[in-house]
Amino acid sequence: MSENAKEAILAAARRTAQTHGYGGLNFRDIGAEVGIKAASIYHHFPGKAELGAAVARRYWEDTAANLEALSKANGDPRKALRAYPGLFRRSLEQDNRMCLCSFMAAEYDDLPDAVKTEVQAFADVNVAWLTRMLAAASVPASKREARARAIYAAVAGAQLMARSRADLKLFDALIESYRGSGLIPT
Repeated sequence: MSENAKEAILAAARRTAQTHGYGGLNFRDIGAEVGIKAASIYHHFPGKAELGAAVARRYWEDTAANLEALSKANGDPRKALRAYPGLFRRSLEQDNRMCLCSFMAAEYDDLPDAVKTEVQAFADVNVAWLTRMLAAASVPASKREARARAIYAAVAGAQLMARSRADLKLFDALIESYRGSGLIPT
């Protein structure tokens, strides 16, 4: 099986997990979407846990790259922090999907340990980046990590609330309220 097939499987699994979570990952459905037999998926992923972990790992790795690109594109850390919620908004713009790791975090008790590890890594990557940006924006050291966690939780929560109503305007309004309250620097 080619590397292209593996990438197609990961992409299909990502879309599925962003819509239905880890519980929605089904080899038969993913195989049908990719145009291969479900049994062919086992060539790359011995089981659902390995596929789920690979998808979540790829997701946080892509997010880490997107965060670094956001830093470079905006230059000023305050501008990068202001742009941060846009990463979560993009999922909603794509057929009202959720952040994959936020969705999986809601299923945490039912996840295999390997998937849990990758879901936690996603949160860690976000909080570490936010902490770095807050430091660069001269937020006092004693408040950085707690504020970074609050920003991450607030933005993920705004996405969840907006998804439950299929309402991008609600997401935008919530983000603006976070900026207005000073949680997200302007």
